[in-house]
Amino acid sequence: MQYIIVTGMSGSGKTSVLRYLEDMGYFCIDNMPPMLIPKFAEMLSSVNGTFNDVAFIIDCRLGDMINELIEQVNILREHGYDCKVLFLDCEDETILKRYKETRRNHPLNSPDGLEASIKKERDVLKKLYTFADMIIDTTNLSAHDLRESIKQLYGSEHSINELRITVMAFGFKYGLPKEADLVFDVRCLPNPFYIDELKHRTGNDKAVQDYVMNSAASVEFMNKINDMIDFLIPLYIAEGKLSLTIAIGCTGGRHRSVTLTNKLEEHLKQTGYLAHVIYRDINRD
Repeated sequence: MQYIIVTGMSGSGKTSVLRYLEDMGYFCIDNMPPMLIPKFAEMLSSVNGTFNDVAFIIDCRLGDMINELIEQVNILREHGYDCKVLFLDCEDETILKRYKETRRNHPLNSPDGLEASIKKERDVLKKLYTFADMIIDTTNLSAHDLRESIKQLYGSEHSINELRITVMAFGFKYGLPKEADLVFDVRCLPNPFYIDELKHRTGNDKAVQDYVMNSAASVEFMNKINDMIDFLIPLYIAEGKLSLTIAIGCTGGRHRSVTLTNKLEEHLKQTGYLAHVIYRDINRD
C-alpha cells in the first residue's frame, strides 16, 4: 500500500490532484489532522486488501497542526509504510489570478489582503517544501499535463494503461442511459421479438444471437462498431480518460442490444482491453 501526502500552496491544484488520484483507485481523504494519520494507517493495515493506496490533502486550513506533518510522515516511514510527500507550488502571480477568477477566499484570509495571505502561507509551508519527495510547479501546466504527471508518478503500470470499459445494453423505451459516452441504435436490425419461439428469450441465448447475426446488415453493423471503437479507444487513452461507457440500444433492451453488447465485449477482450457488460433492461417487461 502506498501513501501519498499532497500538500502545497492554496490555488496550486491540490483538489484536482486528489481527484486524479481517486480516479486511479486511491482512497482519498481531505485534510485529516496529521497526528491521526499513523493511527489511520494502522487501522487500514488490519483490513488488508480492502484498500489499495491512500492519498491525503494536508494544507494550511489545519492551521498550526500542519507543522506536525513532517514528524508524522517520519513515524509512518519508521513503521515501514511507503509514504511520499508531493508539494504543489505555483508562482504568486498565477495564484492571484486564479483566486480572482474563482472569487474564492484564501484559507488564511489575511486582513492585509490576498497577497499577504499568499506570503504568509509560503512562510508556513517552507519546511514542507524542503521536506517533500517531489515538487510540481503548476504555474504553466494545463489540467491535462498535471493529470499525466500524476499518473506517471503515482500510477502503477496497471493503472496507467487501464481504461475501464462498460458496454451497456438498454431499451430506448426506458430512456437513454445518462452515463453513456457513446450510444449506438440497433433498432434497424432484425427483431427476434416477432418470432414466437424467441420472443421470451434474450440476447444471451444462442438462438436469439443466431437470428440477429444471420443478417448481412447485422454483421456489417457490428464490424463498423468494432472499427470505430478500435479507432477511438487509443485516442481516449492518450487524452487520459480512465472510464468509457458504450451503450447499445434496441426497443426493449432484451434481444438485439444484448446480442451486440456481448459481441462487442468479446471483441474488446480479444483486443486486450478490460471490459464488462451491463444489461440494464433485460429483466423489464
